[in-house]
Order: sequence, then C-alpha cells, then structure tokens
Amino acid sequence: MYLARICLVILAVTAAAWIAAVSLRADVIPAVFPKDLLADSIYVDKSERRLELRRAGGVLRSYKIALGGNPVGPKRQEGDERTPEGHYEIDFRKADSDYHLSLHINYPNAQDRAASLKMGVQPGGAIFIHGLPNAYPLSVAPKVDWTLGCIALDNAEIEEIWRLVPDGTPVTIVP
Repeated sequence: MYLARICLVILAVTAAAWIAAVSLRADVIPAVFPKDLLADSIYVDKSERRLELRRAGGVLRSYKIALGGNPVGPKRQEGDERTPEGHYEIDFRKADSDYHLSLHINYPNAQDRAASLKMGVQPGGAIFIHGLPNAYPLSVAPKVDWTLGCIALDNAEIEEIWRLVPDGTPVTIVP
C-alpha cells in the first residue's frame, strides 16, 4: 500500500511537471516536439488564406490565416498593409510582443529592397507570424484580413507553430 502511494505521488509530480513544461504561457513555451517532427519549411498561400507547416515535402499542419488589410499584391512600401510575397526565413521569435507570440519573417529581402528603392519608397518591415493582440478578449478571432501586413492566427494555432518551427525555417509566401 505504501509503495502504491509513492508511485501515485511520483506519477502526480511527473504529470504536474509535464503540464508545467507545456504550459501555454508565452514566457515559458518550450519546444516540446522531437526534432524529427519539426517543420522544415513554411508555405503561405495568400489567395487561399492558408499557412502550411511542411516536413520533407509533406504537409504537417495547415491553418486558416488572416493577412494585411490590403492583401492583393506584394508588399512594396511601409504602411501599404500588404503581406510580402517571396522567399524568407524565420530569423527570431518574440514571446513578449504586443501579440500572442510572434515569429519574425526576415522581410525585406534583397529583391524587396531593390523594388522599393526603384519606387523611391521605404520597404517597411516588422513582418511576423503571430497570434491575436494581447488586449483582445478572446483567443479565437474571425478569419478576416486585419493586420498591417503580418500573418495572424488564433492563439492556440500560434502556440503549436511556436513549438513546431525552429528559427532559420524557410518561409515561402505566394500570391
């Protein structure tokens, strides 16, 4: 009987530790998936409002997304509310952003800078894949285009992406 109680206590402590480890608090979200289950690329189809996490050519996960408020066409200048199109990568993450978790896309790339320079405008920046604004009272939002050019998801979705996408992951965004 005593051994059974010890086993139950150990099981309870282990379960509590595991739950704490996968806590959804933005400041302590760990990478909990094994490396062989992580995405090796992100594919975004703007016209379908879809983001796919891919591994070895197959789709791991697919999500409905919201884009910039003026989504048609590539981002060319700061303030145009367009989501970029092209090849990028996740270069850093922010747990303490104004949104529920953010993965930074390294926009603008060389082609974006050249196109903006040719137009005589600033290309803008600060393009992220992120959750909802921290001030938003719900964790799920209607999938309407509302960002300033970022790619937005529900909070549970960005938490999953946060765990499945390492820094350095390539991002392809198509019209």
